[in-house]
Amino acid sequence: MSTIKIHDKTFKISYPEKDILEKVKAIAERLNHDMEGKNPLFLAVLNGSFVFAADLMRMITIPCEISFVKLASYQGTMSSGKIKEVIGINEDISGRTVVIVEDIVESGLTMKRMLESLGTRNPAAIHICTLLLKPDRLKVDLNVEYAAMEIPNDFIVGYGLDYNQQGRNLRDIYTLVE
Repeated sequence: MSTIKIHDKTFKISYPEKDILEKVKAIAERLNHDMEGKNPLFLAVLNGSFVFAADLMRMITIPCEISFVKLASYQGTMSSGKIKEVIGINEDISGRTVVIVEDIVESGLTMKRMLESLGTRNPAAIHICTLLLKPDRLKVDLNVEYAAMEIPNDFIVGYGLDYNQQGRNLRDIYTLVE
């Protein structure tokens, strides 16, 4: 299906699942190489990253762990800019290598808040891994080492990303049609 309707908006397919999985595999291979011998803790940001995190973890071949944190900053099709931590982590990350797994990095404000919060727990290192990066939207300076895809400033749904909680289950990524 090349176009879909969610609530009051129409979206067209822009990234088929096959292409997404190729990009995820490439990121997994880099992580397997770079994190070898480190037993990293992958920290997936819910809700959006759950599909990416699941696919990524199935391609990780090194010893590792995964946990989840939930942060909220979206309302409709726009980031609210106000980030509130909903569910924190319980793991001791002192001396650990942490890889934050995010669905999309836009303004970078959510990631900045996470880095600040995690940094107080004395990790050995923190790395950012995102499915999607919107470089033109960044408002803060971030080192996003692992970005599967850089995309334009479009609103998208599918593969875990939503529009008002709908569309996360779509296998492909769709872009809003104006």
